[in-house]
Amino acid sequence: MSVPVMPADTKVSHALCAGCGAALSYYLLFPLFRSGYIGVNVLLLLVFVPVTALCFFRVAASFPLVGADGLRACRFLRSLSLLFAAFAAGLALGISAGARVSLGPVLGIPEDIVTGISGTLLDDPRLVSGGSAMTTLSLRTVAGMDGVRVTASGEITVFFREENAGRLREFGRGTEVFAEGRLQRSASGARVFSADSLHVTTVAPPIDRFRTNLRLGLTERFAGYSGDTVGDAAWGGLALALLLGIRDNLDSGLTALYRSAGISYILALSGMHLAVIIALVSFLLKKPLGLRPATVVGAVIIIAYCFLVGPLPSLYRSALMYILGALAVMGMLRRESLSILSMAFLVQLMLTPQAGISLSFILSYLAMVGILVLGKSLGGIFRGTIPRFLLGPFALSLGAFIGTAGVVAWVFGDLRPAGILAGFVIAPLTTIFMVGAIIWLGLDALLPALSPLFAWPLSLLYRLMEGTARLASFLPGIQANPYTVLLFSLLTAVLLVWLDFRLRVWRNRLEPFA
Repeated sequence: MSVPVMPADTKVSHALCAGCGAALSYYLLFPLFRSGYIGVNVLLLLVFVPVTALCFFRVAASFPLVGADGLRACRFLRSLSLLFAAFAAGLALGISAGARVSLGPVLGIPEDIVTGISGTLLDDPRLVSGGSAMTTLSLRTVAGMDGVRVTASGEITVFFREENAGRLREFGRGTEVFAEGRLQRSASGARVFSADSLHVTTVAPPIDRFRTNLRLGLTERFAGYSGDTVGDAAWGGLALALLLGIRDNLDSGLTALYRSAGISYILALSGMHLAVIIALVSFLLKKPLGLRPATVVGAVIIIAYCFLVGPLPSLYRSALMYILGALAVMGMLRRESLSILSMAFLVQLMLTPQAGISLSFILSYLAMVGILVLGKSLGGIFRGTIPRFLLGPFALSLGAFIGTAGVVAWVFGDLRPAGILAGFVIAPLTTIFMVGAIIWLGLDALLPALSPLFAWPLSLLYRLMEGTARLASFLPGIQANPYTVLLFSLLTAVLLVWLDFRLRVWRNRLEPFA
């Protein structure tokens, strides 16, 4: 008997199996259970199947086999049993996370008699069209007609009038408020509260007040470059969006251009933006401190940065991957990208199960899967035919596009292939712009007289990115059935991975004769 041994780079990690199990149960099995399509017995049976396989392979591996093939077979069965164990653990974690996802606020009284709500601000108020502010409130009580007041729970989106928006932003996250108004239903059927008044009942804790004041101070520094106050410069709003995720001062025309060009993901804080911060930290600390101490200090800085920016799922995914990567540098984990991505998915789903249903969370992980799997395959397929400095960014951009195509077509109704080329140009410009904005911020704090001199290159970069997005926006999108797009994406992914594998096998056979 001959047992084939998989090459090291094709071995499936336990973290990846656990991540697949968690995704399956969180996004498919538990929603089917909650909708009544399957019962709890089916749910338990589906979890029991990999446990049964685990026991079978574990028992089979315990039989004494003679010879080298026998030892290899035992190792293979033990490894297979651990993969099934990881998959079963992932299934259980996904079911647990799904059970903690709230489907809406629990009011305690009929929604048609609700006249007021109280609770704690969970995120930073965001300005929307018309100057009103939108935020998420963790409910504590609900007031109704005739003075009725009951305990409530859950989260609800609240819209405040323009006259209350400034005061709301001044107090910020962590503030307890009471608002009078009316409960409504959004276009998607979710409950939202339209507030007519705002009463601050308890100010935020000191650490949250410090964070809010710091964000307001940074916003004020960029305010002079966020509109028409300095010529036609509007780069300050873009800098705030890219550095802190504050999009209140971002030109709505630029947002529309980026959406039409298929590169709106560049405006959402994620791994690309965090990579700029990490690169600056590494540049400043790696030589004086060394690799491992600089990695630890970098992790602390990243945690502080995430606290300043706020709970953005795509940013937290990037931060988790960096922290897990730091543990890998310290020798505590394997340096394998898919394993680190899977562990980040499991940790984030366990800590913030509600975030798992957000679009930014889903697109962030799908894009990373496309980059790590399909980007690598595309790099292997076209190796030697396209210059390396062009192949790398193109493969990553195309891999992310294929990985997210199904969800994008489902949510937005069309695909923007122009974003592949537009992102190829604008992503490097965005990196330069972010570094320049950080340098400008330092100059404005230390040498204010010099900061205007550094503003005009940032304005030039802003116009260059705007012009590139405008050109890409002229290319039409592709409207297609989401199911067709999803099927085509899966088939393309399978074809690319298989073709890359076959080419690597062929090249390995030729190398001894080279």
